[in-house]
Amino acid sequence: MISKLKELLGIKPAPDYNILLKEGGVIIDVRSKAEFSGGHIKGSKNIPLQSLNANPRLLKTKDKPVIFCCASGMRSGSAKSLMNSKGYTNVYNGGSWSSLNSKISR
Repeated sequence: MISKLKELLGIKPAPDYNILLKEGGVIIDVRSKAEFSGGHIKGSKNIPLQSLNANPRLLKTKDKPVIFCCASGMRSGSAKSLMNSKGYTNVYNGGSWSSLNSKISR
């Protein structure tokens, strides 16, 4: 019964970010260049949200998993919504970069 309720509310289990990365996924940090240079996940790419919004084709493939992160999860949530509206379906809001960094093993 609980699973039916979750299904009706659209609640899905949290993605396993390690599996997404093993499938060729990339981490995109949508913070500013200055914020990114102050600390980031090793191997992540920095595309500030404003740049992504101006040119969503910066993400070359719609097939690979893309995990967005930022300082708190707000901008990464906006990035996910933007890319969903552009036809990208394999995108995830990883939340804050520090939290995401603790969830992945590299």
